[in-house]
Amino acid sequence: MKLIQKIYNSKFIQFENQISLVILLSVLGPVITVSAGFWDAISHLLNEPEFFWSPSHVIVYFGVSMTAFAAFLGKIQIFKKPLSKSFKNGIHLVTIGAILQLVSGFGDSLSHDLFGIDGLISWSHQPLELGLVLGSLGGLILLKNRENSRLKILLPFSIITFLFFTIWLGFNLVLIFGHVIQCIPVYEIFSSGCAIL
Repeated sequence: MKLIQKIYNSKFIQFENQISLVILLSVLGPVITVSAGFWDAISHLLNEPEFFWSPSHVIVYFGVSMTAFAAFLGKIQIFKKPLSKSFKNGIHLVTIGAILQLVSGFGDSLSHDLFGIDGLISWSHQPLELGLVLGSLGGLILLKNRENSRLKILLPFSIITFLFFTIWLGFNLVLIFGHVIQCIPVYEIFSSGCAIL
């Protein structure tokens, strides 16, 4: 821990670079998580064996770790220097999103151990998706606070990512309440979710 603190406080890593790292990790972490999540869903469709350290899961964990590390570094920044309220709120959202993803990821692993392959709708997937929404919103807020930096090139990407995650969560929540519709052939790809409901 002291080594990390020494490196983090060194003159080589200036405040602006630290903030840029927090922003970069908080924007890219959720994207990597979801990308690997789609890979994992395809593995489920192909009925490939499910285990904790499958390649798609490892990449999901890597994406979640990026978000969690962004939250950790962001919290250090809050204690080191005075930041705007908006920036602090962004860090808090990234932190809550990372915690939800970590807890839900552990819950999803338990769910797979107990029930096997699950569907799109499960008690662990929706909190995980909410964590992605909050983490990406936090990343967007952080990025918006540094709009006049080199990172501004990521702003459209961050907005689209946040909107996609939000729509995806909304779609899944609609499926919970519209479970009959979920099981029609249009939703064949998600058919294993019908058993959960």
